[in-house]
Amino acid sequence: MNADDMTRYICETFDGVRILENSGDTFYLYDPEGDLPAERQFPFATIVTGDNYDNVSKLDRPGVYRLNIGLTKATYTSLFGAAPAQRDAGGVLVTGFDYAVEDTVMPHPIYASQHWVGVVNPGEATLETIRTLLAEAHGYAARKYTNRQARREHRPEEVS
Repeated sequence: MNADDMTRYICETFDGVRILENSGDTFYLYDPEGDLPAERQFPFATIVTGDNYDNVSKLDRPGVYRLNIGLTKATYTSLFGAAPAQRDAGGVLVTGFDYAVEDTVMPHPIYASQHWVGVVNPGEATLETIRTLLAEAHGYAARKYTNRQARREHRPEEVS
């Protein structure tokens, strides 16, 4: 599944998705009303197509991208144990994974400590897993959005 197919899947499968793009990368937010203030615009998933943020996944290869998914602590821990904290000299989290391997769900090289995972060129081996993880990440983002809206209704003076 290439990056365009993955974008199509996310947008057609999940409601309330808004896309932001920057430098060839795509950020998927749950924002059904398009009203999230800038400080609340946090994606539940991203597609990164180049080495703008790190180079350990070797995304500069033709046709290569990394799908990143933000998970709950419980789900991340069930997959990989405690989130890593040790970083190498380049700021990459030390997890024992080869971040350039394709079609393998693994801790995100930079954001695993915040319970993010990544998959370089998701394919047959990871497709069902990433569909499940995307559904969870989208659901979690939707709950946070709904909770924020409910708080705003109870305290209208709070805008953010």
